[in-house]
Amino acid sequence: MKISDTKKLAAIMVAFFITVTAFSGCSESANSSQTTSSVSQAAKSDIDASIAAEDIDVGYDEESSVGITFADGSAAIDGEGATAEGETVTISQAGTYILSGTATNGRIIVSADKTAEIKLIFNGLDITCSDNAPLLVSKAKKVYIVLEDGTENVLTDGANYSLGKDDSNTDGAIFSKADLTINGSGTLTVNANYKHGIVSKDDLVITDGNINVTSASTAMEGKDSVKISGGTFNISAGTNGIKATNTEASDKGFISVTGGSFTVVANNDAFEAETVLSIQGGSFDITTGGGSANASIKSDGTPNRNWQNNMGNGGGGPNGMGRPDDNGNGMGDDPPAMPTADSTDTTDSTSTSAKALKAGNEVNISGGEFKIDSADDSVHSNGNIVVTGGNISAASGDNGMHANGNLTISDGTVDITKSYEGIEGSIVTIDGGTISVVASDDGINCAGGSDTGSTDRMGADQFSAQEGVELNINGGTVTIDAEGDGLDSNGNFTMTGGTVCVCGPTNGGNGALDYNGTATVTGGTLIACGAVGMEEGFSDNSTQYSVLHDLDSTVSANEKLTITDSDGKEILSFTPTKTWQSVVFTSADLKKGETYTITAGSQSETVTINGIVTSNSKGKNFGGGHGGRRGF
Repeated sequence: MKISDTKKLAAIMVAFFITVTAFSGCSESANSSQTTSSVSQAAKSDIDASIAAEDIDVGYDEESSVGITFADGSAAIDGEGATAEGETVTISQAGTYILSGTATNGRIIVSADKTAEIKLIFNGLDITCSDNAPLLVSKAKKVYIVLEDGTENVLTDGANYSLGKDDSNTDGAIFSKADLTINGSGTLTVNANYKHGIVSKDDLVITDGNINVTSASTAMEGKDSVKISGGTFNISAGTNGIKATNTEASDKGFISVTGGSFTVVANNDAFEAETVLSIQGGSFDITTGGGSANASIKSDGTPNRNWQNNMGNGGGGPNGMGRPDDNGNGMGDDPPAMPTADSTDTTDSTSTSAKALKAGNEVNISGGEFKIDSADDSVHSNGNIVVTGGNISAASGDNGMHANGNLTISDGTVDITKSYEGIEGSIVTIDGGTISVVASDDGINCAGGSDTGSTDRMGADQFSAQEGVELNINGGTVTIDAEGDGLDSNGNFTMTGGTVCVCGPTNGGNGALDYNGTATVTGGTLIACGAVGMEEGFSDNSTQYSVLHDLDSTVSANEKLTITDSDGKEILSFTPTKTWQSVVFTSADLKKGETYTITAGSQSETVTINGIVTSNSKGKNFGGGHGGRRGF
């Protein structure tokens, strides 16, 4: 097969498109929120997420290629550049090699000049190696694996490796010390019984193919980066699904996904980038740590020891590998695993982290369809989270989204169907999008600090009130169903636009709104229902009228609440799914001196707007002001 000029041009154009659109979500978010622009711009400028035309090109000249056929305990070579010793083939020259046939205990070793580029055409290849990597790239500039259309290709290793001094760090069924690209429309199945599935100690690029990986440890790893623009992935991992591990340079250790279809079942994290995780497109079905039913904590916030004991059943990796220990939680907080007797690799950790999307510096989502069921945080960053698009549906055993830094949503859909706390960050800014949260504790929680946890609960947030903590709602549609505080800021809460509905707590120890500084409303619409006791309304430094009103008695769940003006016109309405007695509401339609009727179930009470904040509350916080309570 020889690639046509038209096909070459198409590959170049696709590569150009990927290059110019890489990290476009960062630039959009930079315009929408000043608090996140500097980090996003840094991510955009530092990281080269482009994919070259050569990474997409599947063409080759069959006549000038070297044929290698495995059969009957040997390998036949037709051409120059490779040698065979039994079922072990060593490739030592640049060029294209077409590989086919079956080896029951064979290997492919690439050991060429450091300037050599080598293309391996998998054309119906089935290699098993009982004691080492079936494919080892020990030296080359770059290696391409092309999956020939319509072919099935399988690489399988054993549970134990016999390693020498020269290959002592080999720990994957496909292990490359050079840049590695996988493309083509065929199928590649990797059965990694020792540790990892596909490993590149430089860049791992995948642009197409049907990739199936079952691994005792990490399924796919690129030390410097992982860049994926297409393909279909079925991953069952004993520890992590897809991982980038370089911590030594700010422009490395990232994962960039612009397309593809992913089904990932992992005992630990599904996607883990040491620096930036950028997702611009693709479809994702992710389960980590056995899913949210195997939550890291119970709904009352106490540790779920069964989660840790059951982790080995969560990922489907060989031998139930990857059971965590009981020492901590997220990225960077857990000590590395002790090295095994036959390997010096300590890149994997027996961490209790079982997050779906995780990064050290920033998670940036600008597109994609996500279905997540995670025992730990569904989306987690030790730095910032920026969402400018995509559709995210997540059930979490801990937090739906957690950022140690700032969390900004400007577009897309975020539907957190189950969580301990829904959305967390030091500064949470919502500029747009459609957000819904179900939480057994706080719906949105803004606090300083990190998700450092404790030995008692992985993911426990030791937040304390401090300056520089903000909740800003400037647009979008937000719906909260929380057993704890609905909207909780340990600093200030500012609302300038958007529509917010809160179905808050049924116990008086929490409030539908909770803040430690001020709560200022200048625009938008909010209606928040909860219990009497710790209720708070907006502050009197607001410019839009608001009401905090406690009814005479509780209202049953699923009774419609309406606020109407003196002419009977409906201003606001909401149907809380839980019992409630206190309501906070604000709207641009409210006017000073006007009387409004609050109707819920059999109760009907009137309130007249007599100031920027109108309240009859006799709870701890006495209406509009901050009552000095902690915002946990």
